[in-house]
Amino acid sequence: MKLLQNAVIATTLALSLSSVSTTTTAEVCLGMACMYNRMTPTEAINAAVEQTRQALKAIDDNASEVVIIDNIKDALKVSKEINANDKVDRNRQRANGYLKKARKAVRNDDLNLATEELKEAATRFLALKGYAQPWYCNNGAIDQHR
Repeated sequence: MKLLQNAVIATTLALSLSSVSTTTTAEVCLGMACMYNRMTPTEAINAAVEQTRQALKAIDDNASEVVIIDNIKDALKVSKEINANDKVDRNRQRANGYLKKARKAVRNDDLNLATEELKEAATRFLALKGYAQPWYCNNGAIDQHR
């Protein structure tokens, strides 16, 4: 009888917890992809370039160090949304390296170097658009073997 009582309690508990968890998660999530991918790779690239340009504009407007660094941090955060394939991710990390160098230059009060690094980062982010596009065959179908 005690064994039956434990089984009934365990089953009731399991069913109540599973019904709560399925109703709270309406969206199907496949691993780490749900953490970031809120926009397409092209939208994310454009957003990263825009944030980089905001940092450049802040430097041109002689904004405070905190404002410039915040813009660079925002660009780094947005760049995490760029997730198309391994080649894009490698080059995204390289572009992020230039953002980090720019942030370090701002902290060292070298705004000329920061400007150069931010321009290079923007250029690298724009170059990602070529890697993020699907490959098409002559007949317009997507080539899955590339």
